[in-house]
Amino acid sequence: MGVDHSTHTQFIHLNSKGRSVTTTVISSASREVRIGFDQRFCIIGERINPTGRKILSEEMRQRDYSRVEADALAQVAAGAHMLDVNAGIPLADEPAILAECVQLVQGLTDVPLSIDSSIVAALESGLSVYQGKALVNSVTAEEERLESVLPLVKKFNAAVVAISNDETGISEDPDVRFEVARKIVERAADHGIPRHDVIVDPLVMPIGALNDAGRQVIHILRRLREELKVNSTCGASNISFGLPNRNGRNSAFLAMSIAAGMTSAITNPMHAEVMQAVSGADVMMGHDPDCLHWIRKYREPATSGQVGARDQRRGRRRRSSK
Repeated sequence: MGVDHSTHTQFIHLNSKGRSVTTTVISSASREVRIGFDQRFCIIGERINPTGRKILSEEMRQRDYSRVEADALAQVAAGAHMLDVNAGIPLADEPAILAECVQLVQGLTDVPLSIDSSIVAALESGLSVYQGKALVNSVTAEEERLESVLPLVKKFNAAVVAISNDETGISEDPDVRFEVARKIVERAADHGIPRHDVIVDPLVMPIGALNDAGRQVIHILRRLREELKVNSTCGASNISFGLPNRNGRNSAFLAMSIAAGMTSAITNPMHAEVMQAVSGADVMMGHDPDCLHWIRKYREPATSGQVGARDQRRGRRRRSSK
């Protein structure tokens, strides 16, 4: 069993059904998020990312973070449990911008952050100002990447997203992608990073281009849960790239993936259809006891007539009891 000896908290344990359960804990200075097979699904808000967003990219380049502020607050209000912060702007000072965005967002909200960059210096810059235990997004199985990112993850006591590709690229064979994930988990252990602090991204391919993409990722997710016993995540919108009604497609994908064992996803919490699918999947998986979260979120408010009738009934009951 994996144990954090500083807090004596057990992160790999057996649930009530005797199945091994892995819990990844990510935190801000004042709030903790637990990602695990027996937890509600974790939504990581994707919006603070200039990729494909020309206006946001130019604003961030000019150190105008008003849209970053708005996106952070809106995503949390919509139900995001964490936020992904990315500052990947070509020819910009990404380390400085990422650190500024991390500090800004942490000043606005207490949800934990995923610090997202392909540039190691930017990851280090963001981690150096982060308050709490961050999620590093990401590391691949390429040798140079492993030896530059994993020491950084260990240094800052972070968790890390492990992406299932290596020097050969992304395999269409799900079993090859699983073995790539296993390699990263094992190499992380060599650096003193426990299994519960590695969240695997099995890589979701666009199903419009690869008809077998859905079955591939479901196959990997089941193996990640049952064999490797690690938590998982993905960029959920990749599955629907190029298709109409992307929110409908993403919703179906997330519900099926949660059933297969996926425990988090980087997605847009502003899409009500997607959030409803996730909440419904939590209910079906037994992660929303007594459906309380679902009821609180989706119960229709009583009309004024219903409130009046209810008050009258209460009044009659009080009089009859006297």
